[in-house]
Amino acid sequence: MPQKQRTKSWMELKQAGNECFKTGQYGEATSIYNQAIKELEKSNKKSPEDLGILHSNRAASHLKEGNCAECVKDCNLSLELLPFNVKSLLRRATAYEALERYRLAYVDYKTALLIDCNIAAAHEGTNRMAKALTEADGLSWRQKLPPIPTVSLSDREKLAQKRPAGAAQPTAKHNGNRQTNRPPPSDKDMKKGQTLKEEGNALVKKGEHKRAIEKYGQSIKHNPTEITTYTNRALCFLSVKQYRDAVRDCDEALLMDSGNIKALYRRAQALLELKDIKGCEENLNTLLQVEPKNVAAMKMMEEVQNKK
Repeated sequence: MPQKQRTKSWMELKQAGNECFKTGQYGEATSIYNQAIKELEKSNKKSPEDLGILHSNRAASHLKEGNCAECVKDCNLSLELLPFNVKSLLRRATAYEALERYRLAYVDYKTALLIDCNIAAAHEGTNRMAKALTEADGLSWRQKLPPIPTVSLSDREKLAQKRPAGAAQPTAKHNGNRQTNRPPPSDKDMKKGQTLKEEGNALVKKGEHKRAIEKYGQSIKHNPTEITTYTNRALCFLSVKQYRDAVRDCDEALLMDSGNIKALYRRAQALLELKDIKGCEENLNTLLQVEPKNVAAMKMMEEVQNKK
């Protein structure tokens, strides 16, 4: 009499699904994750965390297959079980972006940044969505966004504790350079850029902001990787009421250093002048997560909330 084949456990199925995913067998991975979810749901040791991870894994397979609607469904289930799971947020954001649901994609990318302000993929995604939404809706696009969830400090601390020690994170270092195909500046260009930046700083001290803007522009041509040149020029743009230019310089600085306090604060100032209250508030929220006791940001936040 043939021996009955043992049913694999959900953990074994999950591992098998992961192996298929790694080798690019996404359809097979989806099928195995289906089985793993069924086995776990039948199990006496069913845990919301394990089930949430399985749904997130299956969402990744759906995304790779181009099945964005199913990816969104699985991410929704995962986030119900694991609120603020970064992988699920990023996968859902990518799916929403592919479905051209840019507002929802922006909210998910932004929420991921509220959890960890160093996630490079989330910064790139918010910038893409901001550009697409500006083209579609003009400068008032933020006013049409769904609410962005609040991520408390205690939530972020709990999520950070759950990360495995030494695990690779989808992050960019605060002082890292923006990744582009552009070659790094030569030593000669860096020195020239520094000289021009210092000349710009001297002009700022004299109150000659328009001339300083020119110097900073020349400095950036020699060394486009120096963050403080952008934040200094943003300050000058604020002084001469060129608020959109100030926003653009802060955007550049934040692509290189996502937690840069000066860039976040100056962008918030510019957005406030542009009557973009929601955008200003978002920047201040991000700033206060990086530096919770920043007095200037707290004061501006109070001013912004009084305008509502």
